[in-house]
Amino acid sequence: MFGRRGYSALLYALSPLIFKRLKRESLPDHPAGERMGHIPDYRERKTLWVHAASVGEVITAAPVIRQLLTDYPSHTIIVTTMTATGAERVKSLFGDTVIHHFLPIDFPGAMKRFVRSLTPELLVLAETELWPNMLYAASEHNVPVVMINARLSDKAYSRYRRFQQLTRDMLIRINWIAAKSGEDAKRFRSLGVPPKRLSVAGALKFDLTVSEEQRQKGAALRTLIGQRPVWIAASTHDGEEHAALTAHTQLLKVKPDALLILVPRHPQRFDDVASECLEAFPSAVARRSHDEPITGATRVYLGDTMGELMALYAASDLAFVGGTLVPIGGHNLLEPAALGVPVISGPHLNNLQEIADVMEEHQARREVNDATTLGHVLIELFVDANARHWLGDAGLRVVERNRGASTLIRDRIRTMVPVDEVLG
Repeated sequence: MFGRRGYSALLYALSPLIFKRLKRESLPDHPAGERMGHIPDYRERKTLWVHAASVGEVITAAPVIRQLLTDYPSHTIIVTTMTATGAERVKSLFGDTVIHHFLPIDFPGAMKRFVRSLTPELLVLAETELWPNMLYAASEHNVPVVMINARLSDKAYSRYRRFQQLTRDMLIRINWIAAKSGEDAKRFRSLGVPPKRLSVAGALKFDLTVSEEQRQKGAALRTLIGQRPVWIAASTHDGEEHAALTAHTQLLKVKPDALLILVPRHPQRFDDVASECLEAFPSAVARRSHDEPITGATRVYLGDTMGELMALYAASDLAFVGGTLVPIGGHNLLEPAALGVPVISGPHLNNLQEIADVMEEHQARREVNDATTLGHVLIELFVDANARHWLGDAGLRVVERNRGASTLIRDRIRTMVPVDEVLG
């Protein structure tokens, strides 16, 4: 049987590859020692720890983090991520109200050192982010653990079943799991989680909020753009930028003043995407990171900054959400929907299938298969304003009707770390 010791030995064997990969996930203001668990000693403070692997998980956990800040004002909220983009999103959402550290590599010693320095009253895991040595260290330091928006795809479920001893050793250390759906809860039960430690809370992504600052930034940008058709291709991956530029070329034949806001998912690709945009539209590309103005001649506005996606959505008439035309699994469809911006996606939606299905059921999402069909749908919706507005309203209704997961999670956390003890 493959247990935690075997897992740790394998991790050590793979450490050269792990360190090489993590070089890309660093920031100047974060010491490299964080990856080995070297952080300041927080044991004299009352702390709560939230781990959210990357951008998507940070967005998912945001409503719960906001509730922790409200309910536990005398605590220090520590948020960890695995990726640099996740760290940037933490900064953009919460500024200095939380402290961010990179999660250490899941070596036994590194995790023990990290958890000992924190000794939090609670660890909140966003989605199914299971690290055996992290959970073991939390258990050894008597840190209760909750997992929110927990999901198990068919692939992940099969993988966890294959390593039953390791899986069982992790799951027994989690005090409560807030499953994203009934099907997810069923899979967790099959892996041995007792029903008393498992609840169906629904998808936390429905509880996202749009700050007034983001709305105002979007409105200000839209004023600069003026009255012209504007659509956004957001969180795009390699291959999707080409599709967006091709579709935009189609749209320009019908709407010659249309503007595409293009926002690649990963910052390390910004320069390459800028070159691709200039190749397609020479002298008609403006980069947000360079503060280049949007003029009447601008056809593509490259959103090559971090933490501004919601404002860019707010400035748009239509939104294509990336990671869906290529087999990535999809990114957050609900961000534009929460702003009433009509949503278009590709077919690769396995990371958020339940949300995609709910939106499709309520006719709140249009699906395309390639650049040509994307172009056709853009033309259709820009020509028919009523259809465009109806689609946006349908998406907003889906978000509003499915809120509530964060309330259930908040109530459960309050039983584990009573608010009155903190405020009193």
